[in-house]
Amino acid sequence: MTTRRTRRTVRSTGLVALAAAAALSLTACQGSDTDASGQGKQDSSSAAHSSEDNGASNDSAAKSSEETKTEATSADREGAGPGSEKSATPDRTETLDDGSKAEIYKLGEQSYQAKIVSDGSVTATLETDGKDAGLDANGMYVMLSLDGQIYSWMGGEHTGPGTYSLEGGWKAKVSEVADGHFRAKIIGNDGSVMATLDADSKDAGLDANGVAIVLSAGGVISSHSHS
Repeated sequence: MTTRRTRRTVRSTGLVALAAAAALSLTACQGSDTDASGQGKQDSSSAAHSSEDNGASNDSAAKSSEETKTEATSADREGAGPGSEKSATPDRTETLDDGSKAEIYKLGEQSYQAKIVSDGSVTATLETDGKDAGLDANGMYVMLSLDGQIYSWMGGEHTGPGTYSLEGGWKAKVSEVADGHFRAKIIGNDGSVMATLDADSKDAGLDANGVAIVLSAGGVISSHSHS
């Protein structure tokens, strides 16, 4: 009788152990599911934040790129306007009376520049700045007009204060304002002053209805009919 009771006790103890093991296993599975679910939510939240950060970064990069393009376009427009730096290639080249060349550049509306080139070197520069330009190049006279035309000639000069007859029936009344500063009043057939040339330390030029006139800072005046 004692032996049978012992066997029942052992069998009962084994069942309790199995039940306890099953309960522990179930608890572990539930904890694992909870952790996995929580981790999944955390990963999903992190991915969402990462996506938002990437989107903001891309928007910022796109905006920066757009601003750069706008600045470049603005700079290009500014560079293309009148008075901008001239091209390295002249619009045209003409031969002057002494055999030298004049490289002519258009800078803007009624704005031109002429570089006088002799033996490969630039010897002088004329530029129209709201008015015709003139040059006394050692006895060769050059006039650059507001419309970009250039004329050159030799001879026909008059020197110092006085009244002189010019080409085209014009007269010039030359006066000395100061050392290196001469002024010439261009007078028409009716005796009225039609224009004034002011050579203040710099030669001056004028296109007077088909007659090119140059007054030097040294008081020499010369004219040439090109009509």
